[in-house]
Amino acid sequence: MSFLTVEKLSVAYKKKAPPVLREVCLTLEKGERVALVGESGSGKSTLARALLGLVPILEGRVLCADEVVLSAHKSQMESHYRRRIQMIFQDPYNSLHPRLSVLKNLLEPLKIHGLYEKKKSEELALGQLERVGLDPKAASRYPHQFSGGQLQRIGIARALLSEPQLILADEPVSALDVSVQAQILNLLGRLSREDGLGLLFVSHDLAVVRQLCSRVAVMYKGELVEVGSVEQVCFEPKHPYTRKLVEAGGGQGLPPLLENEGGTRC
Repeated sequence: MSFLTVEKLSVAYKKKAPPVLREVCLTLEKGERVALVGESGSGKSTLARALLGLVPILEGRVLCADEVVLSAHKSQMESHYRRRIQMIFQDPYNSLHPRLSVLKNLLEPLKIHGLYEKKKSEELALGQLERVGLDPKAASRYPHQFSGGQLQRIGIARALLSEPQLILADEPVSALDVSVQAQILNLLGRLSREDGLGLLFVSHDLAVVRQLCSRVAVMYKGELVEVGSVEQVCFEPKHPYTRKLVEAGGGQGLPPLLENEGGTRC
């Protein structure tokens, strides 16, 4: 039984408008790290948002542990599903409330899910800040006082607080400097291993995702055109678009793996 199953999912933002996603099928096992790649406008971020009920489903359905949690006729997510899947956004600053302290930003999801207990929740929040490499004293500061990399660490800490089983990471390092990208990728890899946490990592860059994921799903013009292991996608791509992505990334000349981080050399 797969943890998450996407069955023939189609999405259109307006009625009678052409769908931006067309009959997408994908499965994710518990604890699996899967990359979702494609150029801008391919539909990869739309798929991630559809899995959270943030965009309307035209056709198809999403199952979590064989239970239908989202479909064209079921747009309201069950609370237990909402807790099990969290998202890390591309822009770390705009994903945080600028007028709330870091601590209050971290505690918001717990309040939404009915998990908030003042003393216990605050202790958990400070502990997560330490796990992502920040001083717990940072909890009293505000988002504008941090760098982009630090803000993304805060976003990761917030996503982990409700103890999810799957993280949807939507281009989480694309707005960061290269050196900071490596740090965030290493952090996500370590946390995933420690917590047995699944990851759907959205990116346009094969050189980034192959450092973190074991399987790759390729999107092109709203369709899922190829799914395979990192080795298969990098060495033996089947779809013409996938071949172009590999060539754009330098083929076998991609940068070496991150230090102390598992993955497959492309």
